[in-house]
Amino acid sequence: MIIDRYIAAEIARPFAVGTGLLFIVFVGYSSIMQLAEVEKGLLPLTTALQLIFLKSIVSLEIILPTALYLSVLSAMGRLVGDSEMVALHATGISELRILTAVLKVAFFIALLVGLISLFGRPWAYRESYRIEADAVAALDIGRLEARRFLELQNGSYVLFAQRVVAVEGRLFDLFMQRDRSDGANVIYAREARLFRSETGTGLVMSFHDGYSYLLDREGDKDSLLRFNRLAINLERTPADTGYKRKAEPIFRLARSERRRDVAEFQWRLSTPLATLLLAALAVPLSRHTPRRSRFGGYFIAISIYVLLFNLALLARNLVEQGFVGPVPGIWWAYLFLLLLLMVLLSAPRWNRFG
Repeated sequence: MIIDRYIAAEIARPFAVGTGLLFIVFVGYSSIMQLAEVEKGLLPLTTALQLIFLKSIVSLEIILPTALYLSVLSAMGRLVGDSEMVALHATGISELRILTAVLKVAFFIALLVGLISLFGRPWAYRESYRIEADAVAALDIGRLEARRFLELQNGSYVLFAQRVVAVEGRLFDLFMQRDRSDGANVIYAREARLFRSETGTGLVMSFHDGYSYLLDREGDKDSLLRFNRLAINLERTPADTGYKRKAEPIFRLARSERRRDVAEFQWRLSTPLATLLLAALAVPLSRHTPRRSRFGGYFIAISIYVLLFNLALLARNLVEQGFVGPVPGIWWAYLFLLLLLMVLLSAPRWNRFG
């Protein structure tokens, strides 16, 4: 028990620091992206803050296993570098006993990662989608700015107005481009108004006194329309299939036979296992000769982590695309990780700490 507590304390310190740093980096990057949308007038500040919070929950699925892997490397590497591991071996404590103590700590982290992956992550995706959809429907003239391009519906519409009167909800000398299956539609109007549709599912742009140009993709069927009034419905775009899949409850995915749903279901189930295996793998990878630099070993360990993470992503993509069936599914990638762990633990030349 003393050994367990000692190793747990050695892991906990770098784990707390690593989790905090990785979380700050992710939140900082996410904040830059969301605040850019606020600056463009596409999102209110409160909505951007909500999205940052929800995306930070999703990020914990990757941040926690990564921080645990690095913290075990750091803790075990320090024990080896300070010859404490040699002393532990001299008292009869084997590497497998050390591994057991590490896995006890990793179990609680894996449990938390599993809860996030199974329930927290899909909830965060559902809320993110709902908030983003509501933000699109709630876009009003008050957030439009004169002489600035504004994208709607993920770039399907682009607006530009010379003058905006927010109080009256009016735009003047307005250009709008929208994508169509047969070409691009460019509209110019002396005045326009943007308001919610009666159904509440989107926006309506009402143009007055202008021209509508339809530019054919082949270049030989362009057309021009002169109008006094023209109204266009900017309905909400349907959610992306992949995005909805990430937001589906775990129990619904379990009943689905679609390849993408199977891959998502197996990915969520695999995250606790990946957390445990990564923590275990960090123990043999932390070996090095005492009083020598650990950075060479860290480079190898991080390279292996990147390789294994991409291998797991490859396994999921192969299931999604139908190249690999539900069995073995994505589990062959974790079987490879388990075999690598067994090789590192059993190789005689790795069993020396000096």
